[in-house]
Amino acid sequence: MKTLLITGGAGFIGSNFIHLMLRKHPDYQIVNLDILTYAGNLENLKRVENNPNYTFVKGDIRDRTLIEELFVKFGFDHVVNFAAESHVDRSITDPEVFLTTNVLGTQVLLDACKKHWSQKPDDKYCRDYIPDVKFQQVSTDEVYGALGKTGLFMETMPLAPNSPYSAAKASADLFVRAYHETFGLPVNVTRCSNNYGPYQFPEKLIPLMINNCLRDKPLPVYGDGMQIRDWLHVSDHCEAIDIVLHDGVSGEVYNIGGNNERTNIEIIKLIIKTVGKSENLISFVRDRPGHDRRYAIDNTKITTQLGWQPKYTFDIGMEETVQWYLDNTDWIEHVTSGDYQKYYERMYL
Repeated sequence: MKTLLITGGAGFIGSNFIHLMLRKHPDYQIVNLDILTYAGNLENLKRVENNPNYTFVKGDIRDRTLIEELFVKFGFDHVVNFAAESHVDRSITDPEVFLTTNVLGTQVLLDACKKHWSQKPDDKYCRDYIPDVKFQQVSTDEVYGALGKTGLFMETMPLAPNSPYSAAKASADLFVRAYHETFGLPVNVTRCSNNYGPYQFPEKLIPLMINNCLRDKPLPVYGDGMQIRDWLHVSDHCEAIDIVLHDGVSGEVYNIGGNNERTNIEIIKLIIKTVGKSENLISFVRDRPGHDRRYAIDNTKITTQLGWQPKYTFDIGMEETVQWYLDNTDWIEHVTSGDYQKYYERMYL
């Protein structure tokens, strides 16, 4: 039986990944470490909380003592690091927490992996590790910066982050690379395009617009709304992470994209039409500082080398996503009111 440490597993992508892993690998032991900030919601994991192969631990990836205790107790084979501050707007107003969580937290995890997986942990020249271990860093295409009207992000492109959030993620990626190059630590980095799907916190574009539509509230659109993103269904993203975890070549970076470029305003108008509201709700607001104009992923490497392909078309994915939020208005109400934060106290204290 393999034991996985999944950090940030109560968040949007992390919780979807835990659901996938328990379904796809029923013999794996999953430990979910999450500090439960505003974006960590244990209600996302109600269906698995009594699964004997699932354990939740409330804690911070920056806490070296806790990380050491967990490695000793569980003997992890793999670490998949989702834990991160991820909202660009918040990084503009409070960059420090992005630096400490995204960079220093990642380094704490890397140190623990190196210590517990090394064949000779006291020998700085030792590059031999116990078999079949891996640290996997879940990153973002935003580390590449912005594209012009043409072109795609490739793994070989230089990193050029434009926000404190993406700068912190890029820094963490480089630490992961350094631990592989210097110490030989088995690692992979995945960089995804914009995700959408169930359980996404409603500060992000798609759930924010759905929620505001349901409440007949204004739909704030940055600038002219013509920023372009490549959209990836969270289920496809999680399948790709699983494939890289098991089959990815150590030290390699893999871009994960959905081949679905859309402008923000196009998506907003699609949501309005789907839920039967008026475009009069659209409210154009001043663009945020450093707002990248276009992202788009070249996923050739992961599709040709590892055989992954996105299964969701954008139309089907969006239809299912909007319907999920319509069917789970209680979840939205708990998230927007803050009631979801009481779930940990009810279930674990």
